[in-house]
Amino acid sequence: MSEASPTENPATPADTRPSLAMRAQYIKDLSFENPRAPASLFSLREAPQMDVSVSLAAQPLEDAVFEVIIHLSVRAVSEKTTIFLSDLVYGGIFEARHIPPEQLEQTIYVHGAQLLFPFARRVIADVTRDGGFPPLQLDPIDFNGMYLAQKAKGQQPGAAPEATAPSA
Repeated sequence: MSEASPTENPATPADTRPSLAMRAQYIKDLSFENPRAPASLFSLREAPQMDVSVSLAAQPLEDAVFEVIIHLSVRAVSEKTTIFLSDLVYGGIFEARHIPPEQLEQTIYVHGAQLLFPFARRVIADVTRDGGFPPLQLDPIDFNGMYLAQKAKGQQPGAAPEATAPSA
């Protein structure tokens, strides 16, 4: 007689548990503009104001496979002058298994974005550092809150042009 391990629910065999697995991740588009360089690297008297916008998109690729896209735009402004602009479109391919249809949309938009965000955040930090500035460490984003706010407004997730998020 075999016993189930404490972490395994005997009523839910491992092959039927809901799961979302990242199969690939990639930079789809990346730009960084430093329009006032080299002066902008030496003339800052105070930390610039960061305007950060975030938007999400998702699309099915095949049965149970989805592409999730995070679009991050950052604009640093000091004394009414743009210091730098960065625009990143970061994507991931996810495989969703055994997720109930009524939970699939939220799983893709919230959990998919949560899995991708740390990698997109690192790209933004690296590109700002490589642009001659301190690495920009974006604050965590409440993707569930973004999703619920769009649903409350009657919008499809990802349909809004952008949601603004704070930065560090």
